[in-house]
Amino acid sequence: MRSYYSNNIRKFCQETPDSILGSLCRNHSFNVEELQKNAWIEQVQLLQQTLADFPQAQLMFEYSIPRMGKRVDNIVLYRGIIFVIEFKVGDTAYHAHAIDQVMDYATDLKNFHAGSHDRLVIPILVATKASQFSQTIIIGQNRVSEVVLCNKHNFRDRISQIATVHAQPEIDPTAWENALYKPTPTIIEAAQALYRGHDVSEISRSDGGAINLSKTAQAINKIIEHSKSSNRKSICFVTGVPGAGKTLAGLNIANERHKFEEEEHAVFLSGNGPLVDVLQEALARNEIEHSGIKKRDALKKAKAFIQAIHHFRDDALSVTTPPIEKVVVFDEAQRAWTLEQTSNFMKSKKGISNFNQSEPNFLISIMDRHQDWATIICLVGGGQEINKGEAGLPEWFAALRTNYPDWDIYVSPEISQEEYTRGEQIQQMVVGLNVTYINDLHLSTSIRSFRSENVSNFIKALLDNQIQAAQSIFAELTDKYPIVVTRNLAQARQWLKQQAHGTERIGIIASSGAMRLKPYGLCTQIKINACNWFLNDKDDVRSSYYLEDVASEFDVQGLELDWVCVAWDANLRYNNEWIYKQFKGTKWLNANKEEVVLYLKNAYRVLLTRARQGMVLFIPEGSTTDKTRLPEFYNGLYQLLTNKIGIPEI
Repeated sequence: MRSYYSNNIRKFCQETPDSILGSLCRNHSFNVEELQKNAWIEQVQLLQQTLADFPQAQLMFEYSIPRMGKRVDNIVLYRGIIFVIEFKVGDTAYHAHAIDQVMDYATDLKNFHAGSHDRLVIPILVATKASQFSQTIIIGQNRVSEVVLCNKHNFRDRISQIATVHAQPEIDPTAWENALYKPTPTIIEAAQALYRGHDVSEISRSDGGAINLSKTAQAINKIIEHSKSSNRKSICFVTGVPGAGKTLAGLNIANERHKFEEEEHAVFLSGNGPLVDVLQEALARNEIEHSGIKKRDALKKAKAFIQAIHHFRDDALSVTTPPIEKVVVFDEAQRAWTLEQTSNFMKSKKGISNFNQSEPNFLISIMDRHQDWATIICLVGGGQEINKGEAGLPEWFAALRTNYPDWDIYVSPEISQEEYTRGEQIQQMVVGLNVTYINDLHLSTSIRSFRSENVSNFIKALLDNQIQAAQSIFAELTDKYPIVVTRNLAQARQWLKQQAHGTERIGIIASSGAMRLKPYGLCTQIKINACNWFLNDKDDVRSSYYLEDVASEFDVQGLELDWVCVAWDANLRYNNEWIYKQFKGTKWLNANKEEVVLYLKNAYRVLLTRARQGMVLFIPEGSTTDKTRLPEFYNGLYQLLTNKIGIPEI
């Protein structure tokens, strides 16, 4: 049920408190603690006393917010307004965390609940014993007001005043309650929800505009079941645009196929260190919050579900036996190492001088040790290789052709795109292999940028220098997904703070090669702690909220924030075409190597697709007295973004 109790105010006021409490307790899926029961009793009494003058209003108790895994104390639909009410029974002050909590509920409804998209939403915090607070109602551009603060004595008057001044066309309560709820969680929220036992369909979009994650999960599960029943070894490649949910699809499979009783162990593996660290820490913190177990035990449990790919690889070096896992998910498989990179690592770090396998080849060989069946799921991001020695998709197919031609291979037709093949012809890559094409193995729509599905298309057109296409796409997305330009970093910081509501996360990111942002206090060479940056709250100076520490593409790939400032340096310039540079010693040099150009282009692709809701681009003005930051290094880009594309300046 969306809510534990729903009724119009007239009937609610006629019902006995015991009857209402009984409904709440029956629909609560856990044991009701005395503290919760007492809070409900006081809420019922207060609401019956204060809302009796609004008989046509609709009241809901404990309305579900699935993405957050929580419930709002009360929703009141009155005079066309959605009042989102959070009670803090007995509180004598309006605490910041409570204000953020009710604002989070309100913005979640606005963003993801179809019945609330075009409606006025008023979040209200009722601290029952706090002093009265004089306040002007400020309504933002998204039609969500600032949090209204009141106590039990002026609660009724505040609703009456707001409803009188801001009355809207009436809301059909039944239609509103049954309206589609299409949540788009962050990867951290999604991992926590899956870990707690939620189904992927509960936390992901299911609208017809996207090949949704449920279909992809079904396709992968069908492949696994076929491999299992036929004693076949299989590998499937899940492709998708940035933010399409590839990592979520992989986490879902790893979680679903963790069947110890059937000896069908599964694990999610990633070579992305910050992603692994952040997800492990997030799962552990969430487990501690819900179960109270020790941090050490919570982390140990999380690490059995999500592991660094290098640990999996290193464990297999000393033995020839098959791993316990029958299903492995390799996240960001395009970043697996070439033969040269793997050989150098093994020689310098592991003391193995004659290692002659690429990382894809070795990883397949580990799973090939199984005598009966095994399945590898490779999650592949197009144009996401950002570091030296990352082999891309062709190396996987080279390994299969050379050493594992009997494996069953499953791909989407979209895998032929240049971002995946790095310019090679897919027909040549799969020659002699047993390949099956399945449409649902490609995720074509970004769910990270839930405000607009065109963000990844816009960034692709921009970086491919398809200016007319970029201009056209930007015109379509600008109303839903704000993108602005500034040449003043202080204004960029201020814009982020103005856009974010509740606990929506903000942060500054920049290319690891952005060497001349130092004069602005931005230094990507100073390594951040990704767990602190992504998970800690507003009061922690190490968190992204403080807008002090800047994260690079290596820190943020696979993760996301709500609102982002992308600080752009002179390593990527524009003068009718893109100009790629590297800073060496005291000056900028041309990036001549093809792979260096590719990695730099992909670094900006990663940076420009991290924001879920909108971004500000900081383009420095440069300095005529600093030859490493001359204005002409930046002005071409500024003119492109503002004059040609049409991005507004703040």
